[in-house]
Amino acid sequence: MKLNILAAVTIGAFCMTGTAHGQSEYPSQPIKLVVGYAPGGPVDTSARTFAKYLGDELGKAVIVENRTGASGMIAAESTIRARPDGYTLNFVASPTLTITPHIQNNTSLNLAKDFTYLGLIADYTNVLVINNDVPVKSISDLIDYAKKHPDAVTFGSAGVGASNHLSAELLKQKTSTEMLHVPYRGNAPAMMDVIGGKITYMFDITSTAIPYIESGRVRALAVTSRDRNAGLPDVPSMIEAGVEDYEVTGWYGLIGPADLPADVQQKLSDALQNVAKNKAFDETMLRGGYTLHTLDGKAFLAKAQNEYAMWGKVIEKAGIETN
Repeated sequence: MKLNILAAVTIGAFCMTGTAHGQSEYPSQPIKLVVGYAPGGPVDTSARTFAKYLGDELGKAVIVENRTGASGMIAAESTIRARPDGYTLNFVASPTLTITPHIQNNTSLNLAKDFTYLGLIADYTNVLVINNDVPVKSISDLIDYAKKHPDAVTFGSAGVGASNHLSAELLKQKTSTEMLHVPYRGNAPAMMDVIGGKITYMFDITSTAIPYIESGRVRALAVTSRDRNAGLPDVPSMIEAGVEDYEVTGWYGLIGPADLPADVQQKLSDALQNVAKNKAFDETMLRGGYTLHTLDGKAFLAKAQNEYAMWGKVIEKAGIETN
């Protein structure tokens, strides 16, 4: 009888040790990477590229799941609700954390408490493109033209509160210029109306705007990053063009639910940094118009908080209504 009891205790201890060891071996199953935008778009395609290389680093499949709607907020909220075990992560685009919470009344994100920040992955830049028939050659020309013709200059965007809408609002505020906003259901129809002359200009992501610029269907006046974009080396930055302290870059980052275990955080952060050093990943992202810009979790959170505060001021000053 004593031998049976001893055997049972020994077996139980062995099982507990085995379980604890199994829990420490992260990852032991495929990882879900939630994306808040539709398949085929720039966020989704970038996420799928990243997922492939992240999976290679971790030795487990990383499966992209699209949870679309509310400018990425549905995906973000599903991440908040997920178990903090490292098997649900979010490939997040900057507007979801820095702009959308100001626009949508039904969101109450706490940037510091709701997520674990694992790292920034890449930046993307907007470019101001203008209809060919508008008689301006530079940003200063555009501002002068708008001040002389206050009802004539219009700009398009992917919708109220979209990042390219706010890029134009920031330009208006920094130059004390009035221009009329025309919202569209996406960037593509806005671009068609810039080409057709129905609106004056718009901001668009460089990767999608470059073909229109190179074919001569629109003209590029300036990029929104602090430095020139590698894909448009002859186009000045807004700062070079005379708009003081104007810098707007979008970005993609990796976040998870709050309270991820420290060892899981470290493994994911290390894997992200290794992906960023991979030449093939770097070249793929550069071809897509992106610049690799990795930050650790702490610096990533600080960047998100700073931009959240900046866009909040722009939105309030512009009188943009929430919904």
